[in-house]
Amino acid sequence: MKSLADIRSEYTKSSLDILDLSTDPLLQFDRWFKEAMNAKVQEPNAMNLATVSAKATPSSRIVLLKGVEESQFIFFTNYQSVKGKELDQNPACALTFFWPELERQVRIEGIAERIEEKMSEEYFHSRPRTSQVGAWASPQSSVIKDRQILEDRVKEIEKRFDGKERLPKPNQWGGFGVSPHAIEFWQGRPSRLHDRIAYLLIDGVWKINRLAP
Repeated sequence: MKSLADIRSEYTKSSLDILDLSTDPLLQFDRWFKEAMNAKVQEPNAMNLATVSAKATPSSRIVLLKGVEESQFIFFTNYQSVKGKELDQNPACALTFFWPELERQVRIEGIAERIEEKMSEEYFHSRPRTSQVGAWASPQSSVIKDRQILEDRVKEIEKRFDGKERLPKPNQWGGFGVSPHAIEFWQGRPSRLHDRIAYLLIDGVWKINRLAP
């Protein structure tokens, strides 16, 4: 059996040059995201969301990007979940996308804020009914005795909204938009000499630099 120290891969698929990139990192992200879609990356919108509690304790989890609008990366959650509470207390956060099929990674640092209620409602009503029921039924991040509690809550919600195709959006559920101030594009290269191009927002202007791997 291979030891962990011996597990490694050579990255050889592509390279990254500043001259080939857009001066706007959001446009560059859109370009890379479309390439990930075309490469049939499994859930290319899956991203690691890192937050920090009021006590400066970090935590992270995978969430799904649901749009990039008005220069914000949009995702949805239960506002009463751990991540929801942490973002309300400390809006500084980080997002990471990893697309191994393309040997690429994108890191984003920014500030999160709740999006407009209307946008959250529109997205909630676009979800499958089962997902709408799930949002009502789950007290996300709360300790529960067993799974039966969830099953019972689903039955209760189904009964409450019987005959309704669209459920009203729960008050505790909605979206966050992350406004970035730093974005890094990472392209795997041989011998661990990876290409890293970083954008930093300074006085409203994006500055671009190459970083050592």
